[in-house]
Amino acid sequence: MLVTRDISARLRELLAQYPVLALTGPRQSGKTTLLRNLFPEYRYVSLEEPFQREFAQNDPRGFLDMYDRFVIFDEAQRVPDLFSYIQTKTDNDRLMGQYILSGSQNFLLLEQITQSLAGRVSLFKLLPFSHAELAAHAPSLLQERPSEAIFWGGYPALYDRGIQHFDFFSDYIETYVERDVRNLLRVQDLTAFRNFVRLCASRIGTPLNLHSLAVDCGISNPTARAWMSLLESSYIVYLLPPYFRNFNKRIIKSHKLYFYDTGLACYLLGLTAPEQIENFHQRGSLFENMAILELLKNRINRKAPTNFYFWQDSNGVEVDLLVEEDTRTHLFEMKYSQTPHSEFSKGIGAFRKTAGQLSGDNTVVYAGDTDQRRSDANLLGWKALKNL
Repeated sequence: MLVTRDISARLRELLAQYPVLALTGPRQSGKTTLLRNLFPEYRYVSLEEPFQREFAQNDPRGFLDMYDRFVIFDEAQRVPDLFSYIQTKTDNDRLMGQYILSGSQNFLLLEQITQSLAGRVSLFKLLPFSHAELAAHAPSLLQERPSEAIFWGGYPALYDRGIQHFDFFSDYIETYVERDVRNLLRVQDLTAFRNFVRLCASRIGTPLNLHSLAVDCGISNPTARAWMSLLESSYIVYLLPPYFRNFNKRIIKSHKLYFYDTGLACYLLGLTAPEQIENFHQRGSLFENMAILELLKNRINRKAPTNFYFWQDSNGVEVDLLVEEDTRTHLFEMKYSQTPHSEFSKGIGAFRKTAGQLSGDNTVVYAGDTDQRRSDANLLGWKALKNL
């Protein structure tokens, strides 16, 4: 089943305004499917293919003479020297929508774009399916319970090809390790790296402590830092920064660790069925992870700013998510409970009292279905995430 992706309209719109579009995102998020279906008139060239990659590397001018306009270059970061030639060609041709670049290694792709194509390219991200996309285009695929939504995540193959959860994610990790880790970091001890990724999953929703991760994994601090950077740039982990304002200097300064896909996190945590989440000790953190990433996907798909933060003071009082939009600061708390409680908005109240004049909406997302407008915060069931 083909699910229309929410970024499609913006891709078409900006294709007429920039000579180059670039689409990044995790492996298997549907980038190639999206581009080939959205732009069937474009030729498609995968630079994963040795023949094409060798041609582009050894004769970039001849390569671009053959593929002179309206071409999708997939895994474009595989030939970094090509970007300078694309810059020269697009400057000379002055043709909008001339090339579309896609890739799964965000760090390498953005590095080349920054060096060669700044001002000539519009950047997009494609993450796994959002609840909003499934609701709009494939409502029969929507999960009925929060534990099911957490367990399955959003990778398209799990919805349109009927692949089993364990089979998909075990293959995904092996492929990711082989292709990205070996290519980028030349990691020798792949077992240690796999353990590192699993340890990250066990720390979802907690402030990042690289030293603790390094000790538990038996690696050095610089190695832990390099591996975390790779996980972030290849869209495995999402690091949520802390919120800084002068009104309170006694705040937590580490980023919080989440996964771009909770289905992958569940696999790494050894969960084999949605029902196991109900009594799992990290169920609250997994619910928080799901909610924050759904809100992030919605804004990325609109190509809207993603000014996301968390707040926690020295006493442990916290707000799970702060979203800055224009002059307003919206606050979100995520609670894996079907029964509303006044304590849910405790952190929101503490922040508003401390922050003073900052205004914005207060929202508690919980595991129930009933939405309520309350004086301290709006209470929204988890299915309302698709509308936020």
